[in-house]
Amino acid sequence: MMKRKQNLVEDSTTLIALSDHPEQTYGSTEMCAAPQENKNVFSDGVTHVDFVLVWEESVNPLKSADSEEESSRSSRDIHRKWRTEFLSRLQTAGIHQEMKEFVQGKTKTTYVLLSAAWNVLCYYAEEISLRVPLQVVTTPISNWSEDILNKMHIPNIMAQDVPNLPPDYYTCQYRNNKLERFLGHENKDTFFKTTQRHKILYEILVRTPFGALKRGEVGVGRLVSENVLTAAFPLHEGPFKMPTAPIDPKSLNMRQILHHYWARWACWRKYQPLDHIREYFGEKIALYFAWLGFYTGWLLPAAVVGFIIFLFGIWLMVTDVPAEELCSSGDTFVMCPLCNICSYWNLSSICYTYKAGLLFDNEGTVFFSIFMSLWAVTFLEYWKRTSSILAHRWDCSEFEEIEERPRPEFTAMAPMMVRNPVTGAEEPHFPESQRLSRTLTGNMVIIVMIAIVLIFLIAIILYRTILSIIIYRSHSAIFIFSAGRIASLTGSMLNLVVILLLSRLYTYLAKILTRWEMHRTQTKYEDAFTLKVFIFQFVNFYSSPVYIAFFKGRFVGYPGNYNNLLGIRNEDCGSSGCLIELAQELLVIMVGKQVISNIQEFILPKLKTWWHKRKLKPAPSVELIDKPDTKPENSPWVADYQLLVCEGLFDEYLEMVLQFGFITIFVAACPLAPVFALINNWVEVRLDAQKFVCEYRRPVVERAQEIGIWLIILQFISYLAVISNAFLIAFTSDFLPRLYYRYNKGSMRGYINFTLSVAEGNFTQSEMSCRYRGQRDEKGQLTQDYFHLLAIRLSFVIIFEHVVLLIGRIIDWMVPDIPEEVEIKIKREHYMAKEALAENQSLSKSVLEETERQTSELRHRLQIPTDNISSAFCPFPEHEDKPPH
Repeated sequence: MMKRKQNLVEDSTTLIALSDHPEQTYGSTEMCAAPQENKNVFSDGVTHVDFVLVWEESVNPLKSADSEEESSRSSRDIHRKWRTEFLSRLQTAGIHQEMKEFVQGKTKTTYVLLSAAWNVLCYYAEEISLRVPLQVVTTPISNWSEDILNKMHIPNIMAQDVPNLPPDYYTCQYRNNKLERFLGHENKDTFFKTTQRHKILYEILVRTPFGALKRGEVGVGRLVSENVLTAAFPLHEGPFKMPTAPIDPKSLNMRQILHHYWARWACWRKYQPLDHIREYFGEKIALYFAWLGFYTGWLLPAAVVGFIIFLFGIWLMVTDVPAEELCSSGDTFVMCPLCNICSYWNLSSICYTYKAGLLFDNEGTVFFSIFMSLWAVTFLEYWKRTSSILAHRWDCSEFEEIEERPRPEFTAMAPMMVRNPVTGAEEPHFPESQRLSRTLTGNMVIIVMIAIVLIFLIAIILYRTILSIIIYRSHSAIFIFSAGRIASLTGSMLNLVVILLLSRLYTYLAKILTRWEMHRTQTKYEDAFTLKVFIFQFVNFYSSPVYIAFFKGRFVGYPGNYNNLLGIRNEDCGSSGCLIELAQELLVIMVGKQVISNIQEFILPKLKTWWHKRKLKPAPSVELIDKPDTKPENSPWVADYQLLVCEGLFDEYLEMVLQFGFITIFVAACPLAPVFALINNWVEVRLDAQKFVCEYRRPVVERAQEIGIWLIILQFISYLAVISNAFLIAFTSDFLPRLYYRYNKGSMRGYINFTLSVAEGNFTQSEMSCRYRGQRDEKGQLTQDYFHLLAIRLSFVIIFEHVVLLIGRIIDWMVPDIPEEVEIKIKREHYMAKEALAENQSLSKSVLEETERQTSELRHRLQIPTDNISSAFCPFPEHEDKPPH
């Protein structure tokens, strides 16, 4: 969260009544500071560049075989025809164009600069329901940590004075006939924000066809995927590096502000400038960073408590009575072989491993499990409050229910038009029956991929067993002593590799399936895609830990009656138990994935950027076709073309949500998990910030009301964590057996002997008797203690689950999702919007008539005939081929 430098006194203007005089202003939409020179303009120095299209062509293509040459020429001709048709239709729609061509060696790179005329902006602003300002909000905004520190008179080291704070407005949907009611309507150049202009241009680009609609030849996305265009992007607002000469911070561009006050490593302990992020990248990206910062802040208390539990485990290593008994037992406890070809071993040989297990398996982990379960519920409840505050402040409170438009791709590809029962407007429609059949097909693919994951899981189980056998047969004393740990550790690493490879494959398949399902809105599209991938990734990442936690060692049998799988004895827990193996598996998968991801995020973008710039670096033979007096490397569109394509937020969310699952579902096995997560997230925030500010092309802004289906997934994980930790403590941990023994015996003396059963010689097919873990008598029958413990375990699961979920429900009830002050502001904004758009308000003739005339002409050209469904997909009639005057 960030700090706003405003008056701390509550301003009564929060509920200012809208004046009866429409000509009165309530603020300004223009920034006070003098901006730097704007290079994102046409050659005339005035027309603003809203979007850039790029393609590359070979000047002198290499000659090859006749068939290949003919095929290549045909492909180039089709691409050239599509580009020509696409640009022609854009011109017909009122998009100004300017072309720049650079020749480097045998490659010609063409940049087409696009700019929307004022009447086009007005028409589409109403079409896509853009929100424009009515009145400046003067209420100061602060966050809870800042308020607490101020009351305690403690210096706030997290605060920073970020220049050019974007003002907050009361807004409503744009209407052409109410133009004068909006702030800043006098200045056509600044009335629509840069990000809004980008949004309008992108809307036009994805709707515009370039060929036959039945073949899906529509939209800039298809042109890029077919390599007709190599890129399509809006421009950054200048460089991100600070000027070498001293400069007033208020004169910095927004990209420089974000880099200096957010993306640098030196800002790791500062509040994120969320309003600046939202102003430059849009609400969707800003909400991600708001959630990531909020989650990271809440990890701090969890990490502190987890570290204290870990220190408690260290203290237990020194003072634990059973550990002392085990280490001093010598040859007292001779254990049965762990595999068919393994030898007998002394329990005292695992002294250090047993003590290490106390770091993760002790009485403190029960408290920590309860703490983390309640932490997860409380974290999500307070995030919902924060999300509602941000959604209102950023004008997205009703985005999904009222304002969200159909996806441009859906609009272009839908086979029919139907009347919306709410608005009465004709909208593109895709039959639900067809979508259902496609969704079922996608679900079958998910099931097949999950089956593949389980096959790999069984393969890794067999790998661990076979590797242990190979090591035991090697007759190497060093390796034989650590055979189980070697097999377990290498199995975990192999499992991580399989997880990462399958993740890439399935994510690619999920994108194809979700696009095929034809979801109406972007929110529904992303929710469907997210759900598909998460179900697979959940099984992919968590199958191995779940197996170790709840299944490994449960179906082994006992000496003389072992169970087999494919002729191989079922895998048993290692000599030190399953919980330490689970902790090892969690650390390898969670920490290993985080390290690999951070290395990829830090190194790969820099390598890709370097390679891309190297390919595009102007050589001495560069020839500029349009303007010989201009250096191509100094052009902002050339500089931005050298950057990487923004890959979206899905992978970022997925990484954090999987991490959330590791620190909640299996936290009883690894109290240090929140510590590693906190360290990772401190790094993650800056890495992601640097990628978006320095290394990615500027993405088209997207609006969002919340983090989407990720919130539902997080709630599912929080409930699952309660059940998982209950079973972990009850059936995998030694907590309940220790508690039961202490209750019956009064002390922990003799606990090690209590946990071991005796196998007589006739069971082991040798003259030597040995011990094994379990509560069985000499005949292999379960003892009464086993059934007492089973009843205690099941009772603990039920009590733990009900108590934690009940407290969670109480927290949910006590913390409302939407604060009362936000509800009041929402009602106030509805009232102001109603007043602003009332029919009886007077309008300025000078501005409105001109705008209405231009917009009417455009609407006439874009009119969609009701008797021609195919023309509904086109933003303008196909027979119109002349540019607007």
